[in-house]
Amino acid sequence: PVGHKAEAGPWLAESAARGAACGHFRGLCAHLAAELGALGALEEGAVLSAGDDCFLLELSGLLRDLYCPDRSLTTGNPATRLQAPGSGLRLLRFLCSELQAARLLSLRSPPAPSRAEVPDRELEIIQGELALTLQALGMPQPEPGTPASQLLREVQAKISHLLPSLPPGHLDPLLTQPLDASRWEALSALSSYLRDQYCYRRRLMLTRLDLTASAFHWTDRAQSQGAAMTNVLKPLRQGLAPESAISLAHVLASRADLSRLVPATGRAARLVTCCPINKVLMGPVPDRGGRPNELEAPMPSWQSRREAGHQRWGRKKKRR
Repeated sequence: PVGHKAEAGPWLAESAARGAACGHFRGLCAHLAAELGALGALEEGAVLSAGDDCFLLELSGLLRDLYCPDRSLTTGNPATRLQAPGSGLRLLRFLCSELQAARLLSLRSPPAPSRAEVPDRELEIIQGELALTLQALGMPQPEPGTPASQLLREVQAKISHLLPSLPPGHLDPLLTQPLDASRWEALSALSSYLRDQYCYRRRLMLTRLDLTASAFHWTDRAQSQGAAMTNVLKPLRQGLAPESAISLAHVLASRADLSRLVPATGRAARLVTCCPINKVLMGPVPDRGGRPNELEAPMPSWQSRREAGHQRWGRKKKRR
């Protein structure tokens, strides 16, 4: 062990001197970056591969995310940053110091919750979707303790068995064009923008709903029925969230028949939108106006001659 430690110094110095051209140096940098990512010191998606193709570009982004103070490692052409003498050792020293700091911070702060832990609300949604899927396929509910991998294999086998019995084109996807990395990024940005816009508008509608519901509590009769009204509306209101549950997974799962627009007044649509309130007719209401094109011009106010000053209202006749 002592001999190996003594040999590690020259080997490390030689690898650092070769820089990005040395595979051991790239592997060591990638290992340090992976340790930083595991401790949460890097943004999600920031990686550093040990390959020779994208190592320098990924290293440039990594140092930018870590706010490296060494300008010789962050400025200039990325292909020549590690060619200066001692630049490889300075890079390793910086990554090691960042790793030490991240480990110290992880000891002080409580451990972050594992991504494998699913919240109760999401777990209920997953279980409900799974129950509906098994019911649609005619499969029995799984026994408690059934592995998820076994259940997925059984579902896949059942679907593969039922697919030949469907008519041609029944499950054609709506999205037929292949998506590369740039298109996925653009689609993700568009989805995020539409989700935010939907959240703003839905929050506005929910605020109007809350204000309208509160107006029913103003009458004298509502003073005694306020608790009953709240108990009826509260469970319905809690199920209305401003956030949208639509994600990119729905884009992949959508089928070609989704592009067929069904009129809102059609028979198929009215089967799920018809309710008793549609038969209630509104009686005559007073006309409150509000139409600018029907407003008359205001009459001029009366004003006496004294208040008008020496203004002449007509020309005097000339004397002959």
